[in-house]
Amino acid sequence: MQHLASVRRLEAVGFRAWPAASIQYDGSWQIRLTAGHPSKRLNSVNPLDPSDHRDIEKRVERAAQRFRAYGRPLVFRQSPLAPPQLDAYFDAHGWRRFDETRVMMTAIDRLDLEDVLDHLPIREIGRYVDASIQVHGRDPVLKPGLTEVLSSIRPEAGFFVLEEPGTGPVATALCVHDNDMAGIFELATRTDRQRLGHAREVVATALRWARMRGAENAWLQVEADNKAAVSLYEGFGFEDIYRYDYRQAPELAAHE
Repeated sequence: MQHLASVRRLEAVGFRAWPAASIQYDGSWQIRLTAGHPSKRLNSVNPLDPSDHRDIEKRVERAAQRFRAYGRPLVFRQSPLAPPQLDAYFDAHGWRRFDETRVMMTAIDRLDLEDVLDHLPIREIGRYVDASIQVHGRDPVLKPGLTEVLSSIRPEAGFFVLEEPGTGPVATALCVHDNDMAGIFELATRTDRQRLGHAREVVATALRWARMRGAENAWLQVEADNKAAVSLYEGFGFEDIYRYDYRQAPELAAHE
């Protein structure tokens, strides 16, 4: 029960830090949809009670109708809060499992951040979005949607951009400070400037900023097969709290 309590808290913090445009509920299944941004975390069904497994087939179809209306493929995000019966239903119907993600946490007060360069977060969301799109190598068409998501964050958010003279932004990260928790999101280093310590620097900067504002623990989500990022985070003492993955019907996967 203690483990599930930790999962519930981190799930709630995560939803606040990365807010969807539309949130509806079918029982304890949270249905998150966002027309302006394709992120799976913003466009997925999130079951939040292991005991809520009634009428699975009907509820999956209702969710599918909502996703079709939004023009999004139906995706379920399966954390330890999802009922095992729902995974069994997906297995029986051939739904694929993909993008396993590790949710990790570390105690900020144990970290030595005294020698970290003090990069202040920027105040202009538009400037951060431009830098983030450039560093990630994303399509600029995502700018309005990402701007909308970031503008909707209610807890205090720090937008960090590392720049090099003459080359522009080389690394970006978002840190969301929510009471005693600090979440790290959207970390990226420009392809031509990787393996030079920029990612470590921007993470350390964000953690120091959060600690100065009273955060005691930091958490993040990272795809399990991203070995470089996992190694970086483990260097800061991040450890697994739980994992989640996504499920999608075979006919939807075939059309991706």
